Amino acid sequence: MSFLVFVSMTPLGKGESVSKYVARVVDVVDRSGLPYVLTPMGTIVEGESWEEVMEVLKEGFERLKEDCPRVSITMKIDYREGKSGRLKSKVESVQEKIGREIKGIKG
Repeated sequence: MSFLVFVSMTPLGKGESVSKYVARVVDVVDRSGLPYVLTPMGTIVEGESWEEVMEVLKEGFERLKEDCPRVSITMKIDYREGKSGRLKSKVESVQEKIGREIKGIKG
């Protein structure tokens, strides 16, 4: 089984640029060892269980709320039984149907 979770955690009231706060959450995700893709609008994390992914996101939230009294969180979750490695395979599937490599974020 596989969970893909798109998450965007944004502190409110911290000014126009919030990348120094967002970086805390990304640091937690990166240190977790879970596969992920950072995008300009959020982060997509892949894990084998609900608990595994949610624990990482909870830790990221805890890091933000240390000095951010208001946080906006957007999440989208895709669960699929019997599949893993979907961060890469979903993109490859679309590229195969188009017949070429598509532009996107390289990392």
